[in-house]
Amino acid sequence: MVWVLISSLISQITLDIHLSKGEISLVTAIPVILGSLLRIPLGYLTNRFGARLMFMVSFILLLFPVFWISIADSLFDLIAGGFFLGIGGAVFSIGVTSLPKYYPKEKHGVVNGIYGAGNIGTAVTTFAAPVIAQAVGWKSTVQMYLILLAVFALLHVLFGDRHEKKVKVSVKTQIKAVYRNRVLWFLSLFYFITFGAFVAFTIYLPNFLVEHFGLNPADAGLRTAGFIAVSTLLRPAGGFLADKMSPLRILMFVFAGLTLSGIILSFSPTIGLYTFGSLTVAVCSGIGNGTVFKLVPFYFSKQAGIANGIVSPWAD
Repeated sequence: MVWVLISSLISQITLDIHLSKGEISLVTAIPVILGSLLRIPLGYLTNRFGARLMFMVSFILLLFPVFWISIADSLFDLIAGGFFLGIGGAVFSIGVTSLPKYYPKEKHGVVNGIYGAGNIGTAVTTFAAPVIAQAVGWKSTVQMYLILLAVFALLHVLFGDRHEKKVKVSVKTQIKAVYRNRVLWFLSLFYFITFGAFVAFTIYLPNFLVEHFGLNPADAGLRTAGFIAVSTLLRPAGGFLADKMSPLRILMFVFAGLTLSGIILSFSPTIGLYTFGSLTVAVCSGIGNGTVFKLVPFYFSKQAGIANGIVSPWAD
């Protein structure tokens, strides 16, 4: 949810902080940087110390950049706060590393797909944050997320699994075991295409719809939330299908659909056609994401943390 705070509220933020178009692109994309860099260490540390501790620490650390953004009054504040907001994107590696330990391989697809459906929080923020900001202001809206982060940190303290199976193998040993396996790099490419499309549309749609089609921020947020919801809710479907049939065949259809949607979006002067193309991307990216994360623990069960950490940053 917090990862997309800036992109969701950028239309309101620019009313108080003057930003050029280039600066808007920079501050909306900046959380992706740390989100990418931290995925490998978070995946490794999850195998070493367990998801309970890593989630708890991550939520506590996120309190600082969220508060910084809530009092921002300059481009520097947005860049600095947004950079550390990237922790919110990196925590995805924690869950996909931990969950396969609890389920047999034939259920990894649907399990990771259901976990990935947690991205619905991105849709909630994209839709709700601009609406709330119109009523109480964008700074107060950002501060509300401090309460959510504190609550989630407390929930992991109280209910997190203290006895999760740990993997105490050095990071160097795990990287050596996977980096020469070409399957890892193919999966990275597949995720680069599927989740990369999701990230790009999630970050840039809110401002693009306002600037290009003249929509108001609330309408743009609603449409972006619809895109996110469709893609997110189809992740479990992608994982389920990958458990039942050939994952690579599913990905062939996914890539064909993304190619078609790219052609549609290149020639979409009307909001109706653009919406159709965007929703096609949402469907394909959702099914594709669920399929890819069925394959990671299937091929790299003993190095899941490192493998997930290597695969997932490519999308960012």
